[in-house]
Amino acid sequence: MIKLANPGFLFFAKWLFIVFAVALAVGSTSACFLYLLNRVTALREEHLFIILFLPVVGLLLSWWYQRYGGKVQKGNNLLLLEYYRPDDGIPFRMAPMIILATLATHLFGGSAGREGTAVQYGASIADQLRKVVSLTKEEKRTLLLCGIAAGFASLFGTPWAGALFALEMVQLGRTRWKGIVPIVGTAYLSNIICGLYGDLHTHYPQLGGLPHLSPKVLVYLIAAGLAFGLAARLFCKSGDLFNALFSKIRQPLFRPVVGGVAVVATVFLLQSTRHIGLGIPTILSAFETPLPSYDFLIKIILTTLTLSAGFKGGEVTPLFFVGATLGNALAPFIPLPMILLAATGFVSVFAGCTKTPIACTVMAMELFGLEGALFFFITCMVSLIVSGKEGIYSAQKSHTPGRLIKRVFRS
Repeated sequence: MIKLANPGFLFFAKWLFIVFAVALAVGSTSACFLYLLNRVTALREEHLFIILFLPVVGLLLSWWYQRYGGKVQKGNNLLLLEYYRPDDGIPFRMAPMIILATLATHLFGGSAGREGTAVQYGASIADQLRKVVSLTKEEKRTLLLCGIAAGFASLFGTPWAGALFALEMVQLGRTRWKGIVPIVGTAYLSNIICGLYGDLHTHYPQLGGLPHLSPKVLVYLIAAGLAFGLAARLFCKSGDLFNALFSKIRQPLFRPVVGGVAVVATVFLLQSTRHIGLGIPTILSAFETPLPSYDFLIKIILTTLTLSAGFKGGEVTPLFFVGATLGNALAPFIPLPMILLAATGFVSVFAGCTKTPIACTVMAMELFGLEGALFFFITCMVSLIVSGKEGIYSAQKSHTPGRLIKRVFRS
């Protein structure tokens, strides 16, 4: 007979409760968020005049975050700081605030993503359990990673990548692997729960008939990875540049106004909304139809402009856009299938910006099929090396590319 006072049983029961509670709450939140995000995107495309209100909405969002956000304003960096040095925890208000702010950004025409939103509401929801369950310092870290993994996995429909993203994102040595079982379990279960609400995820083409990995093909992949790494570096540097420019505006409330006007003006100059919002239709087109070669540059500028000005969202889906359209643009110059170049770019620019090459490789396998695993790994690693030391998360523990490579192979 099992004794309820048995420490091993209590430990197991505690983490079983945590995994199910976090997965249920975060998976359900992701389903709701995905549904609303689709609705606001459709509403914007049906009534394009509403993008004229982007500067006003930016001002209101900035005031709201200044007035009520507190340390929530740090966004993803707050999660990293809380992992490195567990403190008072993450305020629950981070979840509703980031969801509403992201929906407003997309509704009124900002160029942003959704990963930052999912990671933040996932971590915020999970972290509330520390108030009802006794946890050690190391267990608090694992709980935080469970929330990050659940948010990422359920939002993109990639449970393995979600778990690995949480583990790679923090980059704090081998201790993070101690919580691998609950982290993977939460990622998988949250994805299943999100799927119970309907088919809300984007489906990408499966790769097939790929070329044999000959020395010539390897050279082509390295060349593509070089381009993806440079794009990742450009994205990071563009963000730094816009942050520096907006910091010169002493009144923070005016920064999203200026940024909003710039985004709206760009949309009207281009006479196209292809580069705002998530840009998923363009991403899907990149796998099969030649696109303008400058699409990736416009997306870099609009996304870094939007986020640096103070609007909310994430960088990952825009990075998918940048990578896929850059791969599309490389097709006339690199003799590899367009679909392969778009798929490798899709994850490699992401890998270079977030310093998470293993998660990105696995994500590509989950989205595009197992056949291209080695192709994805090569371009992600090259992009990681070329992109340099700094990524999009300023609080992330940074390493030189060489140390990052050693860490990847040691893992």
